[in-house]
Amino acid sequence: MIVVLTVLSAAGIGYVRFAAHEQAAPPRPAGPIVPADSPFTAEAAIALAQLQRNVADAYTHTHLWQAASALSATIGFMRATGSRAYLPDLSATYLSHHHDGRTFRSNYYDDEGWWVLTWIRAYELTGNRAYLRQAKSVFKALTKGWNPVCGGGLQWTHRIPYKNAITNETFMADAVLLHEASPGDTRYARWALREWRWFSASGMLTPRHLVVDGLSARCRPKLHSPTWTYNQGMLIGAMVDMAKMTGRRSFLAIAGRVAHAVIHSPRLSPGGILHEPCRPSSCGRDAPMFKGIFMMNLKLLYDRVGGTAYQAYMRRNALAVWAHDRRGSSFGLDWAGPYLAPTITSQASALDVLTTQIPALARPARP
Repeated sequence: MIVVLTVLSAAGIGYVRFAAHEQAAPPRPAGPIVPADSPFTAEAAIALAQLQRNVADAYTHTHLWQAASALSATIGFMRATGSRAYLPDLSATYLSHHHDGRTFRSNYYDDEGWWVLTWIRAYELTGNRAYLRQAKSVFKALTKGWNPVCGGGLQWTHRIPYKNAITNETFMADAVLLHEASPGDTRYARWALREWRWFSASGMLTPRHLVVDGLSARCRPKLHSPTWTYNQGMLIGAMVDMAKMTGRRSFLAIAGRVAHAVIHSPRLSPGGILHEPCRPSSCGRDAPMFKGIFMMNLKLLYDRVGGTAYQAYMRRNALAVWAHDRRGSSFGLDWAGPYLAPTITSQASALDVLTTQIPALARPARP
């Protein structure tokens, strides 16, 4: 795969070509270009440039879901700035995974769910229907992971019927976004509602308004399992999307309670800076990505409802990662510092939080 990515990137391939008879969806507006002297724009661009210097490794040396999230962070930057400089990365990634029959399938349903989100976002950015078809194809495969164990829900892996939060949160978000991208749809909407009915009854969203990692073998919530920040963020984002799909503001209320719980948690936000519930030596390869995912979903909530507390929290964390968790153009695990353990995932996470500040936040009108 590393050879394919390198060759395609060097060739500067842009959009994946459509079949001759198929029209592309209308392109999305590029949005305002942020002035080059915007400090957060410049800082995010530095983070992204370093990520791109290591992008081949990101796709070959990390877990599949991490590659999807790194690409999603790049898409987020392009959407925020109006830049289209990294469009070749989308087509190169798409084509590399179709080389010699490879696809975006994995042994983990949550990995596949991340790719659905990434290709939906790629479609929203470019209007390229090949990306939307890819998202729908992977989602169809995802539905095979739904089974009656614990009353429903998607299982984590293809072989083990363990039910956890992140697999089902991404599945819910996938379904809502595919519904929005499919005029006249009812199928994806039904899946989203079915997922929410199961998830809300599972107990994984606790009375403390924080999401635990998963269910026990007896189908009970693991109340003492870590409250990873991406579990909180993905539920926030899914609730914002569900509110848009259904018109029910109760979903926004749930999102707000989860956001409030994270922002005011001494464990997750010590000193007002987002932190994973793990020690640096035990966070592994996945956890460095989590905080950025939380921030991008908090930005979705802010864009929908406003709120000075959300704005201040995102800005405080963007300032912290630049000031305390950076060496040159590389970023580490702990946004409050000290700088340590730089990885592709921590780089993408820093890019996410910096991107929340592009452009300068302004309170949106209430719907």
